Amino acid sequence: MKFPKIHSLKEIAEIINCEYVGDADFQVHGMNEIHVVEKGDIVFVDHPKYYDKALQSAATIVLINKNVDCPEGKALLISDDPFRDFNKLTNHFRPFQFSNVSISASAKIGEGTIIQPNSFIGNNVTIGKNCLIHSNVSIYDNTVIGDNVMIHAGTILGADAFYYKKRAEGFDQLISGGRVVIEDNVGIGALCTIDKGVTGDTTIGEGTKIDNQVHVGHDTVIGKKCLIASQTGIAGCVIIEDEVTLWGQVGTTSGIRIGSKAVIMGQTGVTKSVEGGKTYFGTPIEESREKLKQLANIKKIPEILEKLK
Repeated sequence: MKFPKIHSLKEIAEIINCEYVGDADFQVHGMNEIHVVEKGDIVFVDHPKYYDKALQSAATIVLINKNVDCPEGKALLISDDPFRDFNKLTNHFRPFQFSNVSISASAKIGEGTIIQPNSFIGNNVTIGKNCLIHSNVSIYDNTVIGDNVMIHAGTILGADAFYYKKRAEGFDQLISGGRVVIEDNVGIGALCTIDKGVTGDTTIGEGTKIDNQVHVGHDTVIGKKCLIASQTGIAGCVIIEDEVTLWGQVGTTSGIRIGSKAVIMGQTGVTKSVEGGKTYFGTPIEESREKLKQLANIKKIPEILEKLK
């Protein structure tokens, strides 16, 4: 998430009431999660196990709970609770905006686009030309939709990320300030849920078609011309390259990559990253030919045991 304007390190420290290490005028452009940070971004870290990863990341401002040696060219924000203060920054720069109308006055809707009854279009949403939004679709704030997109009834774009920190009193949610971006010629079935990024974008690439009852987690990026069948669940921060096929009831773990033109057969659990151009099956996931050979051999076990008697 980029801020509307560049801020100084001192200004950011004042917002969250914390100390800082570095030049008071050090430039801060935005904030992001560690897997997508860029120069000028803030990243937060609150566990020693991940200090080095955060300090060596592309982020140039580290919101951290200990005063450590600061790498050259970077700055620190010293907080007793970086998780809490990251949320403060999200609320400051992208606060929740109440709406009491079906289509926000700040929404931009392209020529030829049809919006069926009982749909909700939030603040600062952009919808391109010749789209069809069926009834009871909810499109949360800041969502971007391209041209010639079809979204079927009951789908929700832009719900919060499923991202929590466990505390003694319960679970604390990391507030989502990102967006959903739907590119041109995408089709989305009924009753799908696509969560917005925590600070970045959840993206569905051009020409991709999604069946009914599919869930896409926060900050996931789906490539162009993919096919995703019913009841598939895609976790957060997954990269799915172009022309991938996911058949029904596929489930993925977070933070993995599925290579271009891979085919994932139904009910497969994608437990790790996989190369493109191959077909996969099973849990844990393996190339389908190998998995089917294993299953065939398992069926032979009773026959083998009988011969050994």
